[in-house]
Amino acid sequence: MGFWELLAVASNPIIQVLLVSAVGVYMASDKFDNFLSENFRRSLNKLVFIAFTPSLIFASFARSVSLDDMISWWFMPVNIGCTFVIGGFLGWLIVKLLKPSLKVEGLIIAACSTGNMGNLPVVIIPAICYEKGGPFGEREKCRARALSYASFSLAVGGIFIWTFTYQLVRDRAMKYKAWEAAQILKIPNKNYDDANTQTSLLKGNQNQNTNRDTENQIILDQVPQSCWQGLVETVSQIVSELLSPPTIATFLGFIFGGVDWLRSLIIGEDAPLRVIQETIQLLGEGTIPCITILLGGNLTQGMKSSTIEPLTLISVVLVRLFLLPSIGLYIVRGAASLGFLPLDPLFQYVLVMQYAMPPAMNICTMTQLFDAGTEEASVITLWTYSAATISLTLWSTTLLYVLT
Repeated sequence: MGFWELLAVASNPIIQVLLVSAVGVYMASDKFDNFLSENFRRSLNKLVFIAFTPSLIFASFARSVSLDDMISWWFMPVNIGCTFVIGGFLGWLIVKLLKPSLKVEGLIIAACSTGNMGNLPVVIIPAICYEKGGPFGEREKCRARALSYASFSLAVGGIFIWTFTYQLVRDRAMKYKAWEAAQILKIPNKNYDDANTQTSLLKGNQNQNTNRDTENQIILDQVPQSCWQGLVETVSQIVSELLSPPTIATFLGFIFGGVDWLRSLIIGEDAPLRVIQETIQLLGEGTIPCITILLGGNLTQGMKSSTIEPLTLISVVLVRLFLLPSIGLYIVRGAASLGFLPLDPLFQYVLVMQYAMPPAMNICTMTQLFDAGTEEASVITLWTYSAATISLTLWSTTLLYVLT
């Protein structure tokens, strides 16, 4: 296939995502009476998280994933870990070089390290299988494998997001809150008259000590009381993530896919309980359109603020969408040459695309949770996802060329 044919194959899924996201943007705008309001998006997101996404994951895993597959995919968790570590280091470099405000330091590092490992791969990667002339084999088999890879990416990526990224955003947010509280205490009271001012000067040392004690108390209030408490919170968050519906669906999908007699109960024309699999598959079909519309609706938040510095925003876009995937391409090709990866070229395609994904939408959720950098997170999300329409197309075209 020539370059332009590959470009057409790679761009069609991205254009589809863009068009459906545009529907979400329009439905969340005033022109559509703000139908896709914040409360509605929150409720729909819960429905997708609790019902649609687990159904899609289970249906794809039970049909196409076996125990041998899970063992042969051992490099995917390693690869996802590399995206977090390398991206986090590059984000740290941005913070050190550009010296942004403390409010957005954690956000910048999180945006560079934490890619969208779930929603976008579930949408984009299976869609590439339906393009004519693709290098990944028969359409239906390709789509089943693509959904399995994307679902595994969603499950593993979620664990990294709610451990590494959660701790990063929380710690930086707590430091910013402590600093903000300390700054408030330093604001002089201009309502004092001269007499009161003189009294304050005479008692300066006493007031200074009092203020210092108050500041220290505020900072201590923001920090966990002990290492044990921090460990308990971390373990609790990991357990909570492991018990989330998508992760449970992944686990059950592995069991039904790996155990032959369980698989025969629900998979196949002669399966006595195939109606269960068909029902779950029907629910799963609502995942992709819903999460894509939600993506467009969530991006509208970024149109209402532009407080982040342009140079910082450009740096995040370049690191997350261009520099990190370049490094990832060399890592994946090196792992393939050493025999660490399955022979399936689609698996390599998925691994490299994990480096090229824009920041995870969960980062916005975390900033809302800790009330620090919410507007800046929306701005970064808006511009990185807009730039991703170009970068994902270019990277997808490059990978199709390399893998063919």
